[in-house]
Amino acid sequence: MAVTEILLLVASFLLLLAIGVPIAVSIGLSTALTLMVSIPAMPALTTIAQRMATGLDSFALLAIPFFILSGQLMNRGGIARRLVDFAKVLVGSLPGGLAFVNIIACMFFGAISGSAAAAASAIGGFMTPRMEKEGYDKGFGAAVNLTSATIGLVIPPSNILIVYSLASGGVSIAALFLAGYVPGIILGVGLMMVSGAIAFKRRYKTGEWVGFKAGTRKLLDAIPSLFLLVIVIGGIVAGFFTATEASAIAVLYTIVLTFIYKELKVAELPSVLLDTVKTTAIIMLLIGTSMGMSWVMAYENIPQEVSNFLVTLSDNPIVILLIINLILLFVGVFMDMTPAVLIFTPIFLPVVTALGMDPIHFGIVMVLNLCIGLCTPPVGSVLFVGCSVAGVSLQKVLKPLIPLFAVMILVLMLVTYIPELSLWLPGVFDL
Repeated sequence: MAVTEILLLVASFLLLLAIGVPIAVSIGLSTALTLMVSIPAMPALTTIAQRMATGLDSFALLAIPFFILSGQLMNRGGIARRLVDFAKVLVGSLPGGLAFVNIIACMFFGAISGSAAAAASAIGGFMTPRMEKEGYDKGFGAAVNLTSATIGLVIPPSNILIVYSLASGGVSIAALFLAGYVPGIILGVGLMMVSGAIAFKRRYKTGEWVGFKAGTRKLLDAIPSLFLLVIVIGGIVAGFFTATEASAIAVLYTIVLTFIYKELKVAELPSVLLDTVKTTAIIMLLIGTSMGMSWVMAYENIPQEVSNFLVTLSDNPIVILLIINLILLFVGVFMDMTPAVLIFTPIFLPVVTALGMDPIHFGIVMVLNLCIGLCTPPVGSVLFVGCSVAGVSLQKVLKPLIPLFAVMILVLMLVTYIPELSLWLPGVFDL
Protein backbone atom coordinates (compact mmCIF):
# COMPACT_ATOMS: atom_id res chain seq x y z
CA MET A 1 0.00 0.00 0.00
CA ALA A 2 1.14 3.51 -0.77
CA VAL A 3 -0.93 5.24 1.92
CA THR A 4 2.12 6.66 3.71
CA GLU A 5 3.62 7.97 0.49
CA ILE A 6 0.31 9.51 -0.63
CA LEU A 7 -0.16 11.26 2.71
CA LEU A 8 3.44 12.52 2.75
CA LEU A 9 3.29 13.75 -0.84
CA VAL A 10 -0.03 15.58 -0.41
CA ALA A 11 0.69 16.95 3.08
CA SER A 12 4.18 18.26 2.25
CA PHE A 13 3.00 19.78 -1.03
CA LEU A 14 0.05 21.59 0.59
CA LEU A 15 2.20 22.75 3.52
CA LEU A 16 4.83 24.23 1.22
CA LEU A 17 2.15 26.01 -0.82
CA ALA A 18 0.52 27.32 2.36
CA ILE A 19 3.74 28.98 3.55
CA GLY A 20 4.26 30.67 0.19
CA VAL A 21 6.85 28.45 -1.50
CA PRO A 22 6.62 28.75 -5.33
CA ILE A 23 4.60 25.92 -6.83
CA ALA A 24 7.46 24.47 -8.92
CA VAL A 25 9.73 24.34 -5.87
CA SER A 26 6.90 22.86 -3.77
CA ILE A 27 6.41 20.09 -6.32
CA GLY A 28 10.14 19.33 -6.41
CA LEU A 29 10.63 19.28 -2.63
CA SER A 30 7.53 17.21 -1.87
CA THR A 31 8.56 14.75 -4.60
CA ALA A 32 12.05 14.37 -3.16
CA LEU A 33 10.72 13.87 0.40
CA THR A 34 8.32 11.18 -0.78
CA LEU A 35 10.99 9.24 -2.65
CA MET A 36 13.38 9.45 0.32
CA VAL A 37 10.90 7.36 2.31
CA SER A 38 11.65 4.43 -0.01
CA ILE A 39 15.33 4.90 -0.90
CA PRO A 40 18.36 6.75 0.59
CA ALA A 41 18.62 10.53 0.17
CA MET A 42 21.43 10.74 -2.37
CA PRO A 43 19.98 8.20 -4.84
CA ALA A 44 16.57 9.83 -4.38
CA LEU A 45 17.84 13.32 -5.23
CA THR A 46 19.88 12.00 -8.16
CA THR A 47 16.85 10.15 -9.51
CA ILE A 48 14.63 13.24 -9.25
CA ALA A 49 17.22 15.33 -11.11
CA GLN A 50 17.47 12.69 -13.84
CA ARG A 51 13.71 12.47 -14.21
CA MET A 52 13.39 16.25 -14.44
CA ALA A 53 15.98 16.35 -17.21
CA THR A 54 14.39 13.41 -19.02
CA GLY A 55 10.96 14.99 -18.76
CA LEU A 56 12.19 18.09 -20.58
CA ASP A 57 13.98 16.08 -23.26
CA SER A 58 11.08 16.18 -25.71
CA PHE A 59 10.96 17.58 -29.24
CA ALA A 60 7.26 18.43 -28.80
CA LEU A 61 8.08 20.81 -25.93
CA LEU A 62 10.01 23.05 -28.32
CA ALA A 63 6.63 24.22 -29.60
CA ILE A 64 5.85 25.94 -26.30
CA PRO A 65 8.48 28.74 -26.40
CA PHE A 66 7.74 29.33 -30.09
CA PHE A 67 3.99 29.68 -29.50
CA ILE A 68 4.69 31.92 -26.49
CA LEU A 69 6.91 34.15 -28.64
CA SER A 70 4.26 34.20 -31.34
CA GLY A 71 1.67 35.29 -28.78
CA GLN A 72 3.94 38.03 -27.43
CA LEU A 73 4.48 39.39 -30.94
CA MET A 74 0.73 39.37 -31.62
CA ASN A 75 0.02 41.15 -28.36
CA ARG A 76 2.27 44.05 -29.31
CA GLY A 77 1.96 43.99 -33.08
CA GLY A 78 -1.54 45.37 -33.65
CA ILE A 79 -3.19 42.02 -34.24
CA ALA A 80 -5.49 42.28 -31.20
CA ARG A 81 -6.94 45.60 -32.40
CA ARG A 82 -7.68 44.19 -35.86
CA LEU A 83 -9.41 41.15 -34.40
CA VAL A 84 -11.54 43.38 -32.16
CA ASP A 85 -12.53 45.52 -35.16
CA PHE A 86 -13.44 42.42 -37.17
CA ALA A 87 -15.50 40.99 -34.29
CA LYS A 88 -17.32 44.30 -34.02
CA VAL A 89 -18.30 44.02 -37.69
CA LEU A 90 -19.77 40.56 -37.02
CA VAL A 91 -21.77 41.16 -33.84
CA GLY A 92 -21.25 44.74 -32.67
CA SER A 93 -24.73 45.90 -33.72
CA LEU A 94 -26.57 43.19 -31.74
CA PRO A 95 -28.03 43.76 -28.24
CA GLY A 96 -25.09 43.39 -25.87
CA GLY A 97 -22.89 43.64 -28.94
CA LEU A 98 -19.75 44.79 -27.16
CA ALA A 99 -19.89 41.75 -24.86
CA PHE A 100 -20.17 39.57 -27.98
CA VAL A 101 -17.25 41.43 -29.53
CA ASN A 102 -15.18 40.75 -26.42
CA ILE A 103 -15.98 37.02 -26.50
CA ILE A 104 -15.37 36.52 -30.23
CA ALA A 105 -12.17 38.59 -30.19
CA CYS A 106 -10.89 36.54 -27.24
CA MET A 107 -11.73 33.33 -29.11
CA PHE A 108 -9.80 34.54 -32.16
CA PHE A 109 -6.84 35.95 -30.27
CA GLY A 110 -6.68 33.14 -27.72
CA ALA A 111 -6.74 30.56 -30.49
CA ILE A 112 -4.01 32.33 -32.43
CA SER A 113 -1.77 33.05 -29.42
CA GLY A 114 -2.56 29.93 -27.36
CA SER A 115 -2.52 31.98 -24.16
CA ALA A 116 -5.50 32.86 -21.98
CA ALA A 117 -3.54 35.52 -20.07
CA ALA A 118 -2.42 37.15 -23.32
CA ALA A 119 -5.98 37.17 -24.63
CA ALA A 120 -7.35 38.66 -21.40
CA SER A 121 -4.65 41.33 -21.42
CA ALA A 122 -4.71 42.23 -25.11
CA ILE A 123 -8.47 42.14 -25.74
CA GLY A 124 -9.32 43.48 -22.29
CA GLY A 125 -7.02 46.43 -22.85
CA PHE A 126 -8.98 47.40 -25.97
CA MET A 127 -12.49 46.47 -24.87
CA THR A 128 -12.62 47.74 -21.27
CA PRO A 129 -12.64 51.48 -22.09
CA ARG A 130 -15.05 50.92 -25.00
CA MET A 131 -17.50 48.95 -22.86
CA GLU A 132 -17.27 51.44 -20.01
CA LYS A 133 -17.92 54.31 -22.44
CA GLU A 134 -21.09 52.57 -23.67
CA GLY A 135 -22.37 52.19 -20.10
CA TYR A 136 -21.38 48.58 -19.40
CA ASP A 137 -20.63 47.71 -15.78
CA LYS A 138 -16.86 47.29 -15.34
CA GLY A 139 -17.25 44.13 -13.27
CA PHE A 140 -19.45 42.54 -15.94
CA GLY A 141 -17.04 43.54 -18.70
CA ALA A 142 -14.09 42.06 -16.82
CA ALA A 143 -16.02 38.83 -16.11
CA VAL A 144 -16.90 38.41 -19.79
CA ASN A 145 -13.31 39.13 -20.82
CA LEU A 146 -11.55 36.72 -18.47
CA THR A 147 -13.93 33.78 -18.96
CA SER A 148 -13.86 34.05 -22.76
CA ALA A 149 -10.05 34.35 -22.70
CA THR A 150 -9.80 30.74 -21.51
CA ILE A 151 -11.47 29.45 -24.70
CA GLY A 152 -8.14 29.89 -26.49
CA LEU A 153 -6.74 27.04 -24.38
CA VAL A 154 -9.28 24.66 -25.90
CA ILE A 155 -9.27 25.98 -29.48
CA PRO A 156 -5.84 25.27 -31.04
CA PRO A 157 -2.99 25.87 -31.22
CA SER A 158 -2.84 25.35 -27.47
CA ASN A 159 0.28 24.95 -25.34
CA ILE A 160 -1.60 23.07 -22.64
CA LEU A 161 -2.78 20.43 -25.12
CA ILE A 162 0.87 19.87 -26.02
CA VAL A 163 1.64 19.42 -22.32
CA TYR A 164 -1.23 16.93 -22.02
CA SER A 165 0.14 14.99 -24.98
CA LEU A 166 3.47 14.70 -23.15
CA ALA A 167 1.85 13.70 -19.84
CA SER A 168 -0.41 11.11 -21.48
CA GLY A 169 2.46 9.30 -23.14
CA GLY A 170 2.10 10.60 -26.67
CA VAL A 171 -1.55 11.19 -27.59
CA SER A 172 -1.64 12.77 -31.07
CA ILE A 173 -1.24 16.54 -30.86
CA ALA A 174 -3.00 16.99 -34.21
CA ALA A 175 -6.00 14.99 -32.94
CA LEU A 176 -6.10 16.99 -29.71
CA PHE A 177 -5.99 20.24 -31.66
CA LEU A 178 -8.93 19.21 -33.83
CA ALA A 179 -10.85 17.85 -30.84
CA GLY A 180 -10.84 21.27 -29.17
CA TYR A 181 -12.74 23.15 -31.89
CA VAL A 182 -16.33 22.03 -31.25
CA PRO A 183 -16.18 22.26 -27.41
CA GLY A 184 -14.47 25.66 -27.69
CA ILE A 185 -17.12 27.01 -30.04
CA ILE A 186 -19.92 25.63 -27.86
CA LEU A 187 -18.39 27.35 -24.84
CA GLY A 188 -18.11 30.63 -26.74
CA VAL A 189 -21.75 30.45 -27.87
CA GLY A 190 -22.85 29.62 -24.32
CA LEU A 191 -21.01 32.64 -22.89
CA MET A 192 -22.54 34.83 -25.62
CA MET A 193 -26.06 33.65 -24.77
CA VAL A 194 -25.68 34.46 -21.07
CA SER A 195 -23.91 37.76 -21.76
CA GLY A 196 -26.62 38.73 -24.24
CA ALA A 197 -29.36 37.94 -21.74
CA ILE A 198 -27.67 40.04 -19.05
CA ALA A 199 -27.06 42.91 -21.49
CA PHE A 200 -30.70 42.80 -22.63
CA LYS A 201 -31.94 42.79 -19.04
CA ARG A 202 -29.75 45.75 -18.13
CA ARG A 203 -30.64 47.53 -21.39
CA TYR A 204 -27.08 48.18 -22.47
CA LYS A 205 -26.69 50.19 -25.66
CA THR A 206 -26.79 48.52 -29.06
CA GLY A 207 -23.81 49.31 -31.27
CA GLU A 208 -24.14 51.04 -34.61
CA TRP A 209 -24.25 48.98 -37.79
CA VAL A 210 -20.94 49.06 -39.64
CA GLY A 211 -21.50 49.73 -43.31
CA PHE A 212 -20.69 47.16 -45.98
CA LYS A 213 -17.70 49.09 -47.26
CA ALA A 214 -16.18 49.67 -43.82
CA GLY A 215 -16.96 46.11 -42.78
CA THR A 216 -15.26 44.67 -45.85
CA ARG A 217 -12.19 46.79 -45.17
CA LYS A 218 -11.94 45.54 -41.57
CA LEU A 219 -12.44 41.95 -42.73
CA LEU A 220 -9.61 42.27 -45.24
CA ASP A 221 -7.48 43.87 -42.53
CA ALA A 222 -8.05 40.89 -40.20
CA ILE A 223 -7.66 38.08 -42.77
CA PRO A 224 -3.82 37.97 -42.58
CA SER A 225 -4.06 37.45 -38.80
CA LEU A 226 -6.75 34.79 -39.09
CA PHE A 227 -4.81 33.05 -41.85
CA LEU A 228 -2.24 32.03 -39.27
CA LEU A 229 -4.75 29.47 -37.96
CA VAL A 230 -5.08 28.01 -41.44
CA ILE A 231 -1.32 27.74 -41.83
CA VAL A 232 -0.68 26.17 -38.41
CA ILE A 233 -3.61 23.79 -38.08
CA GLY A 234 -3.92 23.05 -41.78
CA GLY A 235 -0.23 22.25 -42.04
CA ILE A 236 -0.32 19.91 -39.03
CA VAL A 237 -3.46 18.06 -40.14
CA ALA A 238 -2.24 17.76 -43.73
CA GLY A 239 1.05 16.35 -42.48
CA PHE A 240 3.23 19.09 -43.94
CA PHE A 241 4.90 19.70 -40.58
CA THR A 242 4.74 18.73 -36.91
CA ALA A 243 3.31 20.91 -34.14
CA THR A 244 6.84 21.99 -33.22
CA GLU A 245 7.68 22.98 -36.78
CA ALA A 246 4.31 24.74 -37.03
CA SER A 247 5.16 26.83 -33.96
CA ALA A 248 8.38 28.05 -35.58
CA ILE A 249 6.48 28.89 -38.77
CA ALA A 250 3.95 30.80 -36.65
CA VAL A 251 6.77 32.95 -35.23
CA LEU A 252 8.15 33.75 -38.68
CA TYR A 253 4.70 34.57 -40.04
CA THR A 254 3.89 36.76 -37.02
CA ILE A 255 7.17 38.69 -37.28
CA VAL A 256 6.49 39.46 -40.93
CA LEU A 257 2.91 40.46 -40.14
CA THR A 258 3.82 42.79 -37.26
CA PHE A 259 6.39 44.60 -39.38
CA ILE A 260 3.89 44.93 -42.22
CA TYR A 261 1.47 46.50 -39.74
CA LYS A 262 4.37 48.73 -38.53
CA GLU A 263 3.20 48.59 -34.92
CA LEU A 264 6.25 46.80 -33.53
CA LYS A 265 9.66 48.45 -33.65
CA VAL A 266 12.96 46.61 -33.90
CA ALA A 267 14.00 48.24 -30.62
CA GLU A 268 11.09 46.46 -28.87
CA LEU A 269 12.18 42.97 -29.91
CA PRO A 270 14.63 42.45 -27.01
CA SER A 271 11.88 43.07 -24.45
CA VAL A 272 9.57 40.69 -26.35
CA LEU A 273 12.26 38.00 -26.31
CA LEU A 274 12.96 38.62 -22.61
CA ASP A 275 9.27 38.23 -21.70
CA THR A 276 9.16 35.03 -23.75
CA VAL A 277 12.22 33.62 -21.96
CA LYS A 278 10.76 34.45 -18.54
CA THR A 279 7.44 32.75 -19.31
CA THR A 280 9.16 29.75 -20.91
CA ALA A 281 11.50 29.31 -17.93
CA ILE A 282 8.58 29.22 -15.50
CA ILE A 283 6.66 26.70 -17.60
CA MET A 284 9.68 24.46 -18.19
CA LEU A 285 10.56 24.39 -14.48
CA LEU A 286 6.97 23.41 -13.73
CA ILE A 287 7.10 20.69 -16.37
CA GLY A 288 10.43 19.34 -15.09
CA THR A 289 9.37 19.10 -11.45
CA SER A 290 5.91 17.79 -12.37
CA MET A 291 7.41 15.04 -14.51
CA GLY A 292 9.57 14.10 -11.56
CA MET A 293 6.48 13.93 -9.35
CA SER A 294 4.63 11.85 -11.95
CA TRP A 295 7.49 9.33 -12.02
CA VAL A 296 7.59 9.08 -8.21
CA MET A 297 3.83 8.53 -8.11
CA ALA A 298 4.19 5.71 -10.61
CA TYR A 299 7.13 4.26 -8.64
CA GLU A 300 5.07 4.30 -5.44
CA ASN A 301 1.99 2.86 -7.24
CA ILE A 302 -0.05 5.93 -6.29
CA PRO A 303 -2.10 6.02 -9.55
CA GLN A 304 -3.10 2.40 -9.04
CA GLU A 305 -4.15 3.10 -5.45
CA VAL A 306 -6.25 6.09 -6.50
CA SER A 307 -7.77 4.07 -9.32
CA ASN A 308 -8.68 1.23 -6.96
CA PHE A 309 -10.19 3.71 -4.51
CA LEU A 310 -12.38 5.31 -7.19
CA VAL A 311 -13.57 1.90 -8.37
CA THR A 312 -14.59 1.02 -4.79
CA LEU A 313 -16.74 4.16 -4.66
CA SER A 314 -18.76 3.16 -7.70
CA ASP A 315 -18.64 0.98 -10.80
CA ASN A 316 -20.85 3.41 -12.71
CA PRO A 317 -18.81 5.32 -15.36
CA ILE A 318 -21.12 8.34 -15.06
CA VAL A 319 -20.49 8.60 -11.33
CA ILE A 320 -16.72 8.08 -11.64
CA LEU A 321 -16.43 10.77 -14.35
CA LEU A 322 -18.45 13.12 -12.14
CA ILE A 323 -16.11 12.44 -9.21
CA ILE A 324 -13.03 13.05 -11.39
CA ASN A 325 -14.52 16.31 -12.64
CA LEU A 326 -15.26 17.45 -9.09
CA ILE A 327 -11.70 16.63 -8.03
CA LEU A 328 -10.26 18.54 -10.99
CA LEU A 329 -12.54 21.52 -10.30
CA PHE A 330 -11.27 21.56 -6.73
CA VAL A 331 -7.65 21.16 -7.85
CA GLY A 332 -8.04 23.98 -10.37
CA VAL A 333 -8.99 26.39 -7.61
CA PHE A 334 -5.62 25.93 -5.91
CA MET A 335 -3.22 24.86 -8.67
CA ASP A 336 -2.20 26.35 -12.00
CA MET A 337 -3.13 24.44 -15.14
CA THR A 338 0.28 23.15 -16.29
CA PRO A 339 1.27 21.28 -13.08
CA ALA A 340 -2.31 20.07 -12.66
CA VAL A 341 -2.29 18.46 -16.12
CA LEU A 342 1.15 16.93 -15.57
CA ILE A 343 0.35 15.57 -12.12
CA PHE A 344 -3.21 14.33 -12.55
CA THR A 345 -3.09 12.96 -16.10
CA PRO A 346 -1.06 9.87 -15.04
CA ILE A 347 -3.46 9.38 -12.12
CA PHE A 348 -6.81 9.66 -13.90
CA LEU A 349 -6.00 8.57 -17.46
CA PRO A 350 -5.69 4.84 -16.55
CA VAL A 351 -9.02 5.09 -14.72
CA VAL A 352 -10.95 6.64 -17.61
CA THR A 353 -9.35 4.45 -20.28
CA ALA A 354 -10.42 1.41 -18.25
CA LEU A 355 -13.94 2.80 -18.52
CA GLY A 356 -13.56 2.95 -22.30
CA MET A 357 -12.97 6.71 -22.54
CA ASP A 358 -10.76 7.90 -25.40
CA PRO A 359 -7.56 9.69 -24.20
CA ILE A 360 -8.26 12.50 -26.71
CA HIS A 361 -11.71 13.01 -25.22
CA PHE A 362 -10.32 13.02 -21.68
CA GLY A 363 -7.68 15.58 -22.62
CA ILE A 364 -10.33 18.05 -23.76
CA VAL A 365 -12.41 17.38 -20.64
CA MET A 366 -9.41 17.95 -18.39
CA VAL A 367 -8.34 21.19 -20.08
CA LEU A 368 -11.91 22.51 -20.21
CA ASN A 369 -12.30 21.68 -16.52
CA LEU A 370 -9.08 23.38 -15.46
CA CYS A 371 -9.96 26.48 -17.51
CA ILE A 372 -12.60 27.17 -14.86
CA GLY A 373 -9.88 27.17 -12.21
CA LEU A 374 -8.04 29.96 -14.07
CA CYS A 375 -11.03 32.20 -13.34
CA THR A 376 -11.36 31.39 -9.65
CA PRO A 377 -9.51 32.73 -6.60
CA PRO A 378 -7.09 32.30 -4.91
CA VAL A 379 -4.75 31.11 -7.70
CA GLY A 380 -6.67 32.00 -10.86
CA SER A 381 -4.07 33.77 -12.98
CA VAL A 382 -6.50 34.88 -15.69
CA LEU A 383 -8.88 36.23 -13.03
CA PHE A 384 -6.24 38.58 -11.68
CA VAL A 385 -5.03 39.59 -15.14
CA GLY A 386 -8.61 40.43 -16.13
CA CYS A 387 -9.22 42.45 -12.97
CA SER A 388 -5.93 44.30 -13.37
CA VAL A 389 -6.56 45.21 -17.02
CA ALA A 390 -10.10 46.38 -16.25
CA GLY A 391 -8.99 48.31 -13.16
CA VAL A 392 -11.71 46.71 -11.04
CA SER A 393 -11.62 44.93 -7.68
CA LEU A 394 -12.04 41.18 -7.31
CA GLN A 395 -15.21 41.67 -5.26
CA LYS A 396 -16.97 43.50 -8.13
CA VAL A 397 -16.13 40.74 -10.60
CA LEU A 398 -17.25 37.72 -8.56
CA LYS A 399 -21.01 38.34 -8.75
CA PRO A 400 -21.22 38.71 -12.57
CA LEU A 401 -18.89 35.68 -12.86
CA ILE A 402 -21.46 33.32 -11.31
CA PRO A 403 -23.78 32.90 -14.37
CA LEU A 404 -20.73 32.62 -16.64
CA PHE A 405 -19.28 29.92 -14.36
CA ALA A 406 -22.61 28.09 -14.60
CA VAL A 407 -22.34 28.04 -18.40
CA MET A 408 -18.75 26.79 -18.26
CA ILE A 409 -19.75 23.93 -15.94
CA LEU A 410 -22.76 23.07 -18.11
CA VAL A 411 -20.56 22.88 -21.22
CA LEU A 412 -18.05 20.78 -19.26
CA MET A 413 -20.78 18.27 -18.42
CA LEU A 414 -21.97 18.16 -22.04
CA VAL A 415 -18.44 17.53 -23.32
CA THR A 416 -17.81 14.92 -20.61
CA TYR A 417 -20.88 12.82 -21.34
CA ILE A 418 -21.16 13.36 -25.12
CA PRO A 419 -17.82 12.08 -26.51
CA GLU A 420 -18.77 12.93 -30.10
CA LEU A 421 -18.41 16.64 -29.35
CA SER A 422 -14.66 16.05 -28.98
CA LEU A 423 -14.11 13.04 -31.22
CA TRP A 424 -16.18 13.88 -34.27
CA LEU A 425 -13.71 16.24 -35.95
CA PRO A 426 -10.60 14.06 -35.38
CA GLY A 427 -12.65 11.17 -36.79
CA VAL A 428 -13.41 13.14 -39.95
CA PHE A 429 -9.66 13.44 -40.58
CA ASP A 430 -8.94 9.84 -39.41
CA LEU A 431 -6.76 10.99 -36.52
